[in-house]
Amino acid sequence: MKAARHLTACLALLLLAGCTQREAPSPPPRTVRVLKVGAAALPGNLTFPGEVYARYESRLAFRLGGKLIQRRVDVGARIKRGQVLARLDAQDAALNAAQAEAARALAEAEAKRYRELYAKKFVSQAVLDAKETALKTAETQAGMARNQAGYTTLAADRDGVVTAIEVEAGQVVAAGQTVLRVAEGGEIEILIAVPEADVEKVRRAESFNIVLNSLPGRVWTGRLRELSPAADPATRTFAARISVPEADESMRLGMSARVEVKVGGGETVLRLPLSAFFTRDERTNVWVVDPATQTVTLTPVETDGVVDNEMRVKSGLQPGQLVVTAGASLLDPGQKVRLPESGQ
Repeated sequence: MKAARHLTACLALLLLAGCTQREAPSPPPRTVRVLKVGAAALPGNLTFPGEVYARYESRLAFRLGGKLIQRRVDVGARIKRGQVLARLDAQDAALNAAQAEAARALAEAEAKRYRELYAKKFVSQAVLDAKETALKTAETQAGMARNQAGYTTLAADRDGVVTAIEVEAGQVVAAGQTVLRVAEGGEIEILIAVPEADVEKVRRAESFNIVLNSLPGRVWTGRLRELSPAADPATRTFAARISVPEADESMRLGMSARVEVKVGGGETVLRLPLSAFFTRDERTNVWVVDPATQTVTLTPVETDGVVDNEMRVKSGLQPGQLVVTAGASLLDPGQKVRLPESGQ
């Protein structure tokens, strides 16, 4: 009986030992790549791609709608002020003008007859005034109809170059619809798109040098004429126009160019690879490694634009700190890491 009790006690001890939960081992340190934060000097100039534009460009259109029956110029044609560029079918406008002229002539005859009747005291002053008013109205309508007939011809209002044709003969156009675009052949400028981080640098730039991609050996000096106060809603960049006072015939509209902007001495900032940054809680963060404990700390930072494949850091870090640059998305606060440089 004692032996049975002893066996039962041993089995109970074994069962209790088997049910005891073992403490889970801590995960091994994760190997990461780190970089020591250092200050880097930004270059003293910026480069932007651009395109050659005329300072003044007009969109020419008819003042009334109709069918386009003739276009007399092509893209690239040089035009003179007063030159006929296109014509609409003028038949309806001519008929309206003829109708208005007939009404004017009738009103004039009526007014003349009532003047004679008034002189003989056969009609009152009020009746004569009504006929005189009808004559003035008819004259105004006839003048408007003559103008409408003249609007069927589209003429150049300045010397320039045709840069685009937007309709062809046979199309029906509406009043105000662009028929062609004309660039005035005077001042030339380069249109560039400036990122928001560089707007103030461009505004305070010391000089602008323009190089055409087709003529890499020549350099023109430019000046900032206009910098848009609002960003483009699609690209989030600011349009800037660089005038070129010494532009010559070799700088043609539509050519691609490169604008080198000298912004003074280099600016010293902290920069890190883009792979070091990640978003958590709607903020930009990096992992900072403590060399003594080899653990990581979540550190929010404020950035200030991209340079090549690196992000500029405005605040949140100090030179000399170790920042994780590979594997940042797989870490947790306080996690222990292994640094390849230490060999641990």
